Formats: sequence, C-alpha cells, structure tokens
Amino acid sequence: MKIAVAKEIEVGERRVALVPDVVARLVKKGIEVLVASGAGEGSFFSDDAYTAVGAKIVSDPNQLWAEADAILKVAPPKESEVTMMRSGSAVVGFLNPLGQPEIVEKLAAKGVTSFSMELIPRTSRAQSMDALSSQAGVAGYKATLIAAAAAPKFFPMLTTAAGTIRPAKVFVMGAGVAGLQAIATARRLGAVVEAFDIRPAVKEEVQSLGARFVEIKLEEDTVAEGGYAKEISEESKKRTQALVADTVAAADVVITTAQVPGRKAPVLVTADMVAKMKPGAVIVDLAAEQGGNCDLTQAGKDVVHNGVTIIGPINLPASMPVHASQMYAKNISTLIELMLDKGEFKLNFEDDIIDATCVTHAGEIRNQRVRDALESLKAKV
Repeated sequence: MKIAVAKEIEVGERRVALVPDVVARLVKKGIEVLVASGAGEGSFFSDDAYTAVGAKIVSDPNQLWAEADAILKVAPPKESEVTMMRSGSAVVGFLNPLGQPEIVEKLAAKGVTSFSMELIPRTSRAQSMDALSSQAGVAGYKATLIAAAAAPKFFPMLTTAAGTIRPAKVFVMGAGVAGLQAIATARRLGAVVEAFDIRPAVKEEVQSLGARFVEIKLEEDTVAEGGYAKEISEESKKRTQALVADTVAAADVVITTAQVPGRKAPVLVTADMVAKMKPGAVIVDLAAEQGGNCDLTQAGKDVVHNGVTIIGPINLPASMPVHASQMYAKNISTLIELMLDKGEFKLNFEDDIIDATCVTHAGEIRNQRVRDALESLKAKV
C-alpha cells in the first residue's frame, strides 16, 4: 500500500496533508509513504524530517501521482493533477464537492475513488476525523487576532496614568466551532464579548466562555442534520437582521462566521447596518469566500466604508500552517486508518463514516447532493 502526500499548488496554501510525526505512525503500520519534494516547506517541515521517519521523497509529480494507491491533499485537486492519477487509485482531501462538482465529475470519469473531508459526519465516533472543525477553530482564532490588529483601540480594560480605558466590545455572529474559538480568543484578549446564533442550543456554550448570548426566537426549525445551523427563510433573515442591528452598531469589532455548504453565505450585516457603526469599527467576515456575511465584503480585500473596515480573509487556516497541518494530519490519517485492513484499502460502505465521505467510486458519483449540484451547474451553461 502506497500513500502519497502531494505538494499543494493552490495559491496561498501552506498546509501539508501529513506531518512527519503522523508519517512515522503510518510507516510503523507497514504503509509505504511517498512525499512530494518540498511538500512540507510551507509548514516548516523539511524533506529531511520526512526521510528521518521512513518516508520516500519523490521529486517528479507525475511519478508521485501515478505510483500512489492513495493521494492525500489539503486543497481540491486541480484538473492537471487529476490527469496524473491512474484509474483505481484514491484521493482524500478537502474536495469542495458542492462548490466544485465539475472536479468530482472528472475524478469519477478517471475511475478515481475520492473522499471529501468536508463530508465527515458530525458524530462522536468521527470527531477525531472532523477536519472542518479543526480548521474552523484555527480560522476563528486567527480572525480575532486580525480584528485586534486592525482595531484602533485596545481589547482589554487598562488602568493607566491617563485614566481607565474601557474594553473593546466584540460581537461574534455564529457560534459554531469558528465562532466559539473567536469568542474564547476575544475573551482571553480582555474584550467584552456578545454572540449570536440562530440555534438556541448553543446559548450555554457561549455563556460558558464568558460571553453574553443575544437571543432571538424564530418561528422555524434552525438546526440541520449534524447540529449545524440550517438556512432560514428570507423573512427570518430580515427579522434577525433587525433584531441584531443595535448590537452591531454598538460593537467595536464584529466577527461573522455563518456559512452554508454549497450555497452563498447568508447576509447578516447589511450596508445600512454598516452605515450605523462607529468610525474605526472593524468587521472580519469568515464567509468571504462564499459571498460574505456582510453586504460590503470583498474576498481577499480590506474595504473601508464610512470609516468601518471590512476584512474578507481567504483561507485563514493556511496562515497558521504548523498547527493547522498537525491537526489536519491527525484528522486525515485517522480516516485512512479506518479504511485499512492488513495494510490494504478495504471500503466498507456499511460504515457510516466511509459511506458519507466517499464521493466517487467505480466511475460513479455516489453523493446525491453532489449530483444535484452538478446538474444545476450544467443547467446554467
């Protein structure tokens, strides 16, 4: 069994699918691990660190992709990478199957079995494989640091010779993994934190971190399968916007984290709400790549509107590649080990984790939502 670690070619992607410590564990299990030359450089893991634990460094990408029984990645494979794969091999990574179903179609046509880390079930058994959560935690942490750096005032309360300086007010919208980490980080920095989520069940988690929960009761179910927030009706969205408007206006920092897989992110902060914010206030929008939770967000850019800075960061986990890679390597290797039997891949589709995560197999797209996304894409052409 040969597992290969690809060198990421996505612009700005500094993470690596496996770190040397995890490679060592796989090698001890009898797995041959190939690592693309320079694959770990962005995460500060040298080729020598991989060879020291038993990996083989491969400098030719064509050789790496052709030899591997399974390729491990972070970002979705490019079309040029798919062409290097052989039929019957496998690829595991963040495939973005709902956002890029055309890549999934190419993998199926190539006869490649693919597993998407976004589709790991949110169950206690799959928790150690939940890469979405591990990377969202990184994003929430870094978003708060970005906000603190951009804000023109201190986060904590300070007693100085010039008098007492009041703490900054931070409002976190969305209390999933990223939001909870943002809350915890803002609290550690000394800010007064408020948080909002359409799921009432997260209230206790928010309060346990020392933040005030902004509670809004909606007349519809707000929780999707797996405990994620569900997309709500336009009427509920407008009601939510109206009820949080005052909290947004009073905040020094707003961090938004609401995302819906495969769809445009819901707008939580309208242009009118931004107009009522204080000059010098900062918005960090973690949904920038999905269209943004703020009307004025531009992905990858900082926008200043009426004195309010709106930051739309892209791929924040890649900006902290050491720990992000360590956590991701743990997630992906645990999934790989679940599928191994005496050193070989054994795909048991009766296992709920394998069944949910496998997107393509034997030339077919197995996931109905991905098939629907592909049909929708073709209908627009």
